[in-house]
Amino acid sequence: MSEFLRMGTRTLGSRSSVIARCSAADENVPVAGQTSGSTSPRRVVVVAYDGVRFLDVVGPLEAFTVANEQGEHYTHQVATPGGRDIRTTTGNRLGADLALEDVQGAVDTFLVAGSPNWSLLLAKEIVSNVARIAPLSRRIVSVCTGTFALAAAGLIDGRRASTHWRHAGALAREFPLVIVDPEALFVRDGNVFTSAGISAGTDLALALVEDDLGADAARAAAKVLVVFLQRPGGQSQFSEWTKARSVRHEALRSVLDSVALDPAGDHSLQALAERANFSVRHLARLFDEQVGMSAATYVEHVRIETARAMLETGDEGLAVIAQRAGFRSTETLRRAFLRVLGVSPGVYRAQFRTTGIKLHDRDAGAVVDPEPFYRVPVSPPA
Repeated sequence: MSEFLRMGTRTLGSRSSVIARCSAADENVPVAGQTSGSTSPRRVVVVAYDGVRFLDVVGPLEAFTVANEQGEHYTHQVATPGGRDIRTTTGNRLGADLALEDVQGAVDTFLVAGSPNWSLLLAKEIVSNVARIAPLSRRIVSVCTGTFALAAAGLIDGRRASTHWRHAGALAREFPLVIVDPEALFVRDGNVFTSAGISAGTDLALALVEDDLGADAARAAAKVLVVFLQRPGGQSQFSEWTKARSVRHEALRSVLDSVALDPAGDHSLQALAERANFSVRHLARLFDEQVGMSAATYVEHVRIETARAMLETGDEGLAVIAQRAGFRSTETLRRAFLRVLGVSPGVYRAQFRTTGIKLHDRDAGAVVDPEPFYRVPVSPPA
């Protein structure tokens, strides 16, 4: 697996982290109770508790459940402290399948769901059981602030990890041994997978399905869920438009919108100034003060964002992408990608065409409790 690592400061804020991948040095992690080539369904255990984000639990479970429509691949259990039913962020109750402290035996996928209140993940009854169950598991997964429980259990010391952007600073502050990537949708380091949360948990679950069952199965599941398979793990949590500062100046906002709406247009500083009826010097000063970068840098970032989207979701050639994104030539496009993202457009496309993660654990099965599947009948496609 190709790796594009930019190891620098503890919290990685540069655009290069958009394509960050983690070392797979310990890909062949031994799994308790599993045998190569096992065809048993894979046991998924999800940790939930009062205050858990509802979608952090049910999003990944739905991805695995939809994959089961193609065969009996996964069993699911929701484990809560004391085996109690819990109340989620929506106010709805969620039933427990078993007590967290009663989880025993081999687990294929051990997933800790997140909460808007990350301090809930530091409860002793959660952290101690996460630390206990992790060695029983083939892979360890967190969604959103579930990463805090992994960190508190010492499972990601010295590892790269992702969490929701709102809590990335707190994760880095509370656990300085963790290398926090505040942008990536999800990150793998060895057999530990951390994600940005909410919808990103579904993205990560589809990546795990892809590795277990192949790209066709993941693509079919994504189609049923009506989500994009092509949101890769290292893709930024933000687009260039959501990352930009809030701009107070109405005329400047119109200038920014004109770039976003027509990236291939004439967006020289002179053209932008004429569009806003500003002097070149005044517009340059406004960009520095309110956008935090020069006009040329902003235009380039929007054009790269446009090219990235086309590379991730389409089959157009580089010449077409360069033209539509506003680059003069494929060479100009290539130089911009190398400068900002650290890879060429061709390599970027190769990395980000599916879920963007290859786990190399396809032979691992799971030993599960011999419980029957619970299936809601699925109507055949019309």
